Amino acid sequence: MKKTHSSAGPSQRMLRVGELVRHALAAMFARGEIEDEALRGAVVTVPEVRMTPDLKIANAYVMPLGGQHAEEIVEALNRHKKYIRGAIAPQINLKYAPEVRFFVDDTFEEAGKIDALLRSDRVRRDLDEDDSEQD
Repeated sequence: MKKTHSSAGPSQRMLRVGELVRHALAAMFARGEIEDEALRGAVVTVPEVRMTPDLKIANAYVMPLGGQHAEEIVEALNRHKKYIRGAIAPQINLKYAPEVRFFVDDTFEEAGKIDALLRSDRVRRDLDEDDSEQD
């Protein structure tokens, strides 16, 4: 009997294919293959690619080095997504190349907000109170 993973998160295959797509995109960006004014001189990292369960859509989260012009870069990549799909298809060796959709990766920004919150006086005061109660 086959198990379904509807609420369990991504399957091993989804993770493996996402990593293949991520590496193919990173290599393509490093070579500077896409001709677009918004991408000229930009160093774009691909921290994560999330695949849909049917492997037909690859949601690629990207961030330019330094975080400058992230929205414009994502718009430029989405303008060229058909070319990108065709260029990475031979490298990922699937029956069908997934449609690639680009999004700004905001995980670093979120981590910064959490870090700032944890360092705030209010949280520090609460933590100090917890420490004094344990003594």
